[in-house]
Amino acid sequence: MPSPASTNRSSTPEERLHALEDAVRTVYASAMSTEALEYRRNRGLDSSDEQMAILVQRVSGDHHQGLFFPHAAGVGNSSNLYVWDPDIDPEAGMLRLVLGLGTRAVDRTIADHAKLITLDDPTREIDPTDAARNTQRYVDVMSLDENKQVTKPIAEIRELDIRADWDLFVSTDTETLRWLREHNRPIKQIPKVLDFHGLIHDTDFAPLMREVLAKLAEAYDYPVDIEYTVNINENGEPRINLLQCRPLQTRGLGEAVEMPTEVDSRRALFESSGSFMGGNVRLPIDHVVMVRPDTYLELGQQDRYAVARGMGLVNKLLAPDSFMIMAPGRWGTTSPSLGIPVHFTEISNAAAMVEFTYPAGGFVPELSQGSHFFQDLVESDIFYVAIFDQRPDVSFHPELVTGRPNRLAELVPDLAGLSEVLHVARFNELVLYSDIASQRVVCC
Repeated sequence: MPSPASTNRSSTPEERLHALEDAVRTVYASAMSTEALEYRRNRGLDSSDEQMAILVQRVSGDHHQGLFFPHAAGVGNSSNLYVWDPDIDPEAGMLRLVLGLGTRAVDRTIADHAKLITLDDPTREIDPTDAARNTQRYVDVMSLDENKQVTKPIAEIRELDIRADWDLFVSTDTETLRWLREHNRPIKQIPKVLDFHGLIHDTDFAPLMREVLAKLAEAYDYPVDIEYTVNINENGEPRINLLQCRPLQTRGLGEAVEMPTEVDSRRALFESSGSFMGGNVRLPIDHVVMVRPDTYLELGQQDRYAVARGMGLVNKLLAPDSFMIMAPGRWGTTSPSLGIPVHFTEISNAAAMVEFTYPAGGFVPELSQGSHFFQDLVESDIFYVAIFDQRPDVSFHPELVTGRPNRLAELVPDLAGLSEVLHVARFNELVLYSDIASQRVVCC
């Protein structure tokens, strides 16, 4: 979702026209960005005369005390491509939902989380014990006074009269409340968490969205990807606006794979249940490129950006091979404190991408299904794995990578200074296996 244009009624028609022209220029110029050119090159479109269209839409929402935004918005897929629980029905679809404008649903935002809803069981939580961390903290809205899109803390938005029951969106944060009581901390105000509990449990929002996605997929005769808004009417019912619908790029589940029956966990790079995306695969890996979490944590912000740019050079040189990239936290984040701030073009040739936890630095994986980054992964057939190595069903041995000779300086002599943090290891018989039915993924 691009940034919406202003809806300030106090601006003159000339000012609105100039704002529209600037928005068109910005979108048009994006066709010449590095990411767009690389996308065309990878798909053999760089020499073709491909025309570009710009769609102008009215922003869906309402006025809320000087601000303009829908009650909620997000993206939806008729097929759930990221299944972290074997009980999930992928064909039921999924939603990514945020309060306010949908811009925060399509970007990997800093220290923020959209609500992920599996439509076979909308009440399912990824981690019900950590709702306070896995929640949205900021809201994107249009400021009519400032005549632009702004970001507001959720606490500030909660002070507004949004002409809807706030219980549809927030609930008591029972885990935080329990912690406060157990530690004898004063409770000045009941802690709340933005979890959309009322919207999911007390309205027909979830079954309606499942039906919408199923009907669209039936009409397209193909899985679909949508963008939508939710506005609560005077009767407390959700009114859905469909903003966009397009085919969901996916390679499908693939043929069943014969998984290794006996795996020595000490000799496997990793083994996990669930938390992967890419179907059934048997994928030989020639190289593993790993960002070492301990040394990365010691770097300043500028040096972390240097690691990302170095990753881009390695990405080009290893393009002929099948290689896997591994890093703590998030690939493609806008904040170096959360992971590796690469552009997608700097990892676009990878066969597989791994994000793993590193508690010492607060690094935690997040695929952000439904985001633009997620769509790039799907369209490029990049297999994804999230490794939460504190879980009992997960084993992870990064020393099998760092214990091998580092080829970084050999591949890119100018990057020799990054050898302590960016490790490139060659493998001869490493294979990545995954099986959707058993929700098992192994790299050994």
